[in-house]
Parts: sequence; structure tokens; C-alpha cells
Amino acid sequence: MTPHPSPMKLALAEAEAAAARGDVPVGAVLVDGEGRVLAAAGNRVEADHDPTAHAEMLVLRRGAAQMGTAKLAECDLYVTLEPCAMCAAAIGFARLRRLYFGAYDPKGGAVEHGPRLFDQPTTHHRPEIYGGIEEGRAAELLRGFFQTRR
Repeated sequence: MTPHPSPMKLALAEAEAAAARGDVPVGAVLVDGEGRVLAAAGNRVEADHDPTAHAEMLVLRRGAAQMGTAKLAECDLYVTLEPCAMCAAAIGFARLRRLYFGAYDPKGGAVEHGPRLFDQPTTHHRPEIYGGIEEGRAAELLRGFFQTRR
């Protein structure tokens, strides 16, 4: 039996698939409290003509539908790029237990950069946050994608 790849490796595979269809290469995987994958997706903004079709939003929607609840308190999210403000807010609303992300995003990130959403006094929920997971690989995917478009 082949070993199951880590959630971040699955997220990286989703990011590669997003790039292949012309979307910014960001991938996300939502796992339950037992580590089982509930949902995996890559960005589909361009493919679906939907500005909200970020990988994180897609897996949160699918996970909530599968669990039958909007509160995913026992779940963890793995994403290849530091979430933007929209996605960070959704993560908070979903009450996720942990957020793991790959590359830091000084320009558009909202967790460790920009508004630092979870550090605001008005934030109702702050997940445990772990950044820099597979950072080199995630950053290289993004660099390569944007270099081909310049």
C-alpha cells in the first residue's frame, strides 16, 4: 500500500492543477479532527469566472456541506499561500481549529501581513496558525506562474 501524501502535498498538487487551467496556483485541503480529507481544491477564479472561488472558500463550502454544519471547529485547513482577507474571515467564521499555510504573502495576505485579521480585537475566533509549511515549493509555483505571464 502506498503512503497517503500529507495534506500540504495534496494542496500543492491542487495548486499545480489550478496553474494548468490558468488560475493562480493556490491549493487547499480541509481535514477533519481525525486527519481525514474532507475536501481539496485549487483556485477556480478564472475557470469559474467567480472572484470568490479561492481554494480556501471552495474547501470550506464543500466541508461544511459534507459535515452538515457551518462550524468546522474540529477541522484543520492546509493552504499553499497565506490567506487573503476574504478567506481569513471565512476561516474565522468557520471556527477552524488550525490553519497551516505555505508561502507568506506580504502583498495580499491577511494573517501575518496586511490587516492581520486574527490579531484584531474584534475577531471572534483565532485558529492556531502555522506558516511556512512547504514554503519553498509553494513560492516557486507562484513565481513560475507569474513569470510565464510577464
